[in-house]
Amino acid sequence: MEDWISIGYLLSAALFIFGLKKLGHPRTAPFGNQLGALGMLVAVLTTVVSMQLAGNAQWELIIAGIVVGSLIGYWMAVKVEMTGMPELVAMFNGFGGAASALVALSEIQKYISNADLIPEGLELTVTMIAAGLSALVGWMTLTGSLLAMYKLKGGIEVFGKWIRTPTWGPSWLNPVKVLLLLSVFVMIFLSIEEPTNQNYLWGIIGVSCLLGIVLVLPIGGADMPVVVSLLNSLSGIAAAFTGFIIGNSVLIIAGSLVGASGLILTFIMCKAMNRTLLDVLFKSFGGDGEKQALTRTKVGSDPDEVAMMLDGAQKVIIVPGYGMAVSQCQHAVKEFADLMKEKFDTEIKYAIHPVAGRMPGHMNVLLAEANVPYEQLIEMDEINSEFPECDVALVIGANDTTNPAARSGEGPLAGMPIIDADAARTVVIIKRSLSVGYAGVDNDLFYMDKTMMLFGDGKAMMAGLNTAVKEI
Repeated sequence: MEDWISIGYLLSAALFIFGLKKLGHPRTAPFGNQLGALGMLVAVLTTVVSMQLAGNAQWELIIAGIVVGSLIGYWMAVKVEMTGMPELVAMFNGFGGAASALVALSEIQKYISNADLIPEGLELTVTMIAAGLSALVGWMTLTGSLLAMYKLKGGIEVFGKWIRTPTWGPSWLNPVKVLLLLSVFVMIFLSIEEPTNQNYLWGIIGVSCLLGIVLVLPIGGADMPVVVSLLNSLSGIAAAFTGFIIGNSVLIIAGSLVGASGLILTFIMCKAMNRTLLDVLFKSFGGDGEKQALTRTKVGSDPDEVAMMLDGAQKVIIVPGYGMAVSQCQHAVKEFADLMKEKFDTEIKYAIHPVAGRMPGHMNVLLAEANVPYEQLIEMDEINSEFPECDVALVIGANDTTNPAARSGEGPLAGMPIIDADAARTVVIIKRSLSVGYAGVDNDLFYMDKTMMLFGDGKAMMAGLNTAVKEI
């Protein structure tokens, strides 16, 4: 029977690997999710069978956990809107890290309550190091992810009052982060010498929770896609450490897959921002945090003017940004694309910046919800060369990712790859005002002669533009 247990874990690992492979393309991503879910189901059933064979199965707790967990997961998946996906992903990252840390904690508690179970020699060293690292990464991921969730949400409501989540990172906070990390390593080393001393265990948990907060506290909106990817990676690493403690091979494999893929995605996001991971964690994006004062003005246009200019346009490239997500106008954007195709046979494409939005792939998820064809979603590097032959670039709520100041080599945006919307023949920008983006840099694109500004809520402006196009 033990051979069948091994086969079950092998099948589960294979499903995880194939599922991860399918997640590489939007068209196959739903099937990839299904493979991953099936792999987890196989892993859970295999573990339950293994516990039953060992005589450790407590069916009341197992069934209760499965039912309650499934109901909570289903409720959250049904309730969340597409614009709330970044917050949900951040929260799930935290829960994954906490689950791994709790499993590691339960194993160490066995040693504290029964000294006869404590291993000796190298096994003790490996176990305590793995438990300490699991606690460090797991609890740090939990508190960091919860703070990231509230940052993505914009704040928290307490007794009916909305409190905005702070972004605070003085220079002296960086040495504090290093000292907290070193103190955890010291306590892990001391716990090897005294495995029954609970003070070290609770000290590691407390410091790790604090470390998660101080790591995420200085990070603002522009770097949140990187942080979400990193926290996702950390939740996997915590699971891998826990797998070493309890000797579960599938947990080691699954955790390693999540950790490795999350790190790869993190570095891809960093490259897209032209920043290193250390810069994200220890330097404030936006220089000294001061925002440029607006000294220029721009007369706004109305939907009818824009519709007249769009009459007969052969190629339109839509550039979505976080403003599209906030106003939830992705369905109106899809309606606009359909109208342009129907009335003028216009070629429509979408330019996707890697860090547009608040998590990796945020724009892809929103547009997929509106049933935008996958082949129309083009990554920045591939579509930038097409803007010179584009009649109209329609920018919806994007600011820093289209700011030509990034090419100057100076200021907070220096070197960051951007969407070349300014190369289009005409630019239409839907935005509430001329206010600067998170980097605090005024956008020259707004003031170009070929730029038309539609000031207002994204959803309202897109609805007005669609009405105007229909009346042409």
